[in-house]
Amino acid sequence: MSAQNTVKPSADSIARAATAAAKKGPPPVHLWNPPFCGDLDMEIRRDGTWFYMGTPIGRHALVKLFSSVLKLEDGKYFLVTPVEKVGIRVVDAPFVAVDFTASGTGADQSLTFVTQVDDTVTAGPDHPIRVVRDPDTGEPAPYVMVRAGLEALIDRKSFYRLVDLADTQDHDGTEWLGVWSGGAFFPIIPMAELPAD
Repeated sequence: MSAQNTVKPSADSIARAATAAAKKGPPPVHLWNPPFCGDLDMEIRRDGTWFYMGTPIGRHALVKLFSSVLKLEDGKYFLVTPVEKVGIRVVDAPFVAVDFTASGTGADQSLTFVTQVDDTVTAGPDHPIRVVRDPDTGEPAPYVMVRAGLEALIDRKSFYRLVDLADTQDHDGTEWLGVWSGGAFFPIIPMAELPAD
């Protein structure tokens, strides 16, 4: 076991292990708890672009592979394999929701998002939508849960489309503008904060 810790972690070793794991289906990241091997000079920017040693990773298939072994623990992001765990930096959320489809209406509506790495997720109780407002500018930052604590920032064009689909609903004693999906209502903005017509 100690020999594993003497090997310097690299993107290549993570990619090889992730490729091997992917041949058997989605990597069971939640079952893996290998020793921490150090940090990689890898970063996911707010727009969803992955960088390695300061250079964008241009191969979409490689980014998808790395994203499949991403894990969040105690507020920190790691790439994990059965034998190694390396830390990476994430500027905001690890994924970006770049589009969505809507089916149904009102409380029967379903919103299915697709991320920049081709994950799809339908918002609902297990995959909630949340909106964080910048305390200084009031600008909204909307997110949808993808898996195991890993969120996708909903891109601007998709957020505007969500607002177009929004209904009003009482939520915790306040009337909100929000969206339904998967039988759950997700508040976006209090009606009292909307500009008067």
